[in-house]
Amino acid sequence: MSILAQHILAEAQQLPEGGVFSPKEFLHLGSREAVDQTLTRLVKEKKLLRVGRGLYTFPVQGRFGTRPPSPEQLLTALTEKTGETVVSHGAAAANRLGLTTQVPMREVFLTSGRSRTLRLGSRVLEIKHAPHWQLLLGESSGGALLRALAWLGPEQAEEAMPQAQKAIPAKDWEAVAAVRSELPSWLAKTVSRIEHYA
Repeated sequence: MSILAQHILAEAQQLPEGGVFSPKEFLHLGSREAVDQTLTRLVKEKKLLRVGRGLYTFPVQGRFGTRPPSPEQLLTALTEKTGETVVSHGAAAANRLGLTTQVPMREVFLTSGRSRTLRLGSRVLEIKHAPHWQLLLGESSGGALLRALAWLGPEQAEEAMPQAQKAIPAKDWEAVAAVRSELPSWLAKTVSRIEHYA
């Protein structure tokens, strides 16, 4: 194994589960071509995982061999590295809050960054750029409610409000009400009726 490969693996092993890195982080050790070739070789040897364009992670060593890191760990590491906000999609949020029985077939997340696809073994994570208002309140139940209502659309959102009122704590209702001015008009109008549902 080359010295460059040893350095890359040593750095990768220091990262927490799901920690991500790019080829640019190793340019002090060799040319871009040499780094890219080494990363490609390490992926073929299953010593590293290529999760997206220019994005790599270290596989997790378990009792039953190696496995990809969990999506949650990978997304947490990605947000720490890039400063992006990444949150669950409205369909997943609606299911989690009990506003729909539909279970999303795809793993989709919303981000303040660019859209891209990440691969963790056989799992595919779709990361889609979203408007700022869909990322408000993060992964709190208030943020999940905003995304769930947006996914449901105006008519179904109105119908879901009584159930939504039971699904999240009062303090999160207050947080939702506090960001009304940043929401599309139809959604601001829907959440403005909070007192009616309380």
